[in-house]
Amino acid sequence: MKRLAVLGSTGSIGVQTLDIVRRHPDRFEVGALAAGSNVDMLESQVREFRPEVVSCGSDALARELKHRLADYPQGIWLGHSEDGLIAAATEPGVDLVIAGLPGSTGLMATFAAVEAGKDVALATKEVLVMAGALFMDAVARKGVKLLPVDSEQSAIFQCLEGHSQEIRRIMLTASGGPFHDMPAEEMAKVTRDQALDHPRWKMGPKVTVDSATLMNKGLEVIEARWLFDVPAEKIEVVIHPQSIVHSMVEFTDGSIMAQLGATDMRIPISYAMAYPDRIDSGTEPLSFPALGSLTFQEPDWSRFPLLRAAYEALQAGDSSPIVLNAADEVAVDLFLAGEIGFGEISRLVLDALHWIPPRKVESLDDVVAFHEEVMERVRRH
Repeated sequence: MKRLAVLGSTGSIGVQTLDIVRRHPDRFEVGALAAGSNVDMLESQVREFRPEVVSCGSDALARELKHRLADYPQGIWLGHSEDGLIAAATEPGVDLVIAGLPGSTGLMATFAAVEAGKDVALATKEVLVMAGALFMDAVARKGVKLLPVDSEQSAIFQCLEGHSQEIRRIMLTASGGPFHDMPAEEMAKVTRDQALDHPRWKMGPKVTVDSATLMNKGLEVIEARWLFDVPAEKIEVVIHPQSIVHSMVEFTDGSIMAQLGATDMRIPISYAMAYPDRIDSGTEPLSFPALGSLTFQEPDWSRFPLLRAAYEALQAGDSSPIVLNAADEVAVDLFLAGEIGFGEISRLVLDALHWIPPRKVESLDDVVAFHEEVMERVRRH
């Protein structure tokens, strides 16, 4: 029996994680749940999965949840904000932490989980974007398992299982988002609803918008560099609109391993949860005759400048990825709030990389402080 802490339990990754728990009650229990503001769903999850530790996004929400759970027969510890996240991530009875929080929200809690000796199933790529070297050093020092949950990183992880040859290149596939064939002049007019209508994947709003700008793929390039210890020049991005091949690895002998599957996040989530076993994820089998064909193409670097910016930030070898991530978080928030247009997301991020100089960061506190400073400067810009 494996006990889980689910960070981001009411989000897309969290909901699908709990679906797998529901399918396999003989393998998994829930020790801790952490969510943001969706108290209705969180209350339902608490009553169903009966965790010992629960965290909300604020003190007011925690008080509301406590009132709602007045009849709950089993005592629970209720916390909120970052302290609550860390309590959930470090709950003594937990074996595996599902890090499924969006953006930089889960950085401190994910680090705390590793320091507490917990294995981590990582869906929060921003942890590695912001603090890759620090995080991987902590993973090695504590001897914990780091299991990727992003479909592309999980695919690479699976392709590398049992293979010790040197990697020639990693090929990260990308659906291209909803606008990969849209003329540049039309992209400036893209609405919020259009950007959130991904043709293949159902995800949270931040990652969906990042997929539309290809920033998500850029963040995954940085994530892959740290997860698999490969330089940027060995990581390629390939547009694959059908999203059936989730990524590929080419070895020095010319062999290419690929992982294929339906566009269902329960596949990589279940693999991380049950590793090294494979379990029923609830996914319907693929019909290859029904697919007809699989196509691949180069990304359009000119229409999606944030992809190139991510490579350049990674190759700079300094704190540029922190600037990249912080500026993107602010820009996407402004776009979702209707304060800027879709085309301005790229402009804000590129401007920030141009006028905010990188800074030496030697600790997690340095990372957090610089990230917050960049976000504030971009908001005022």
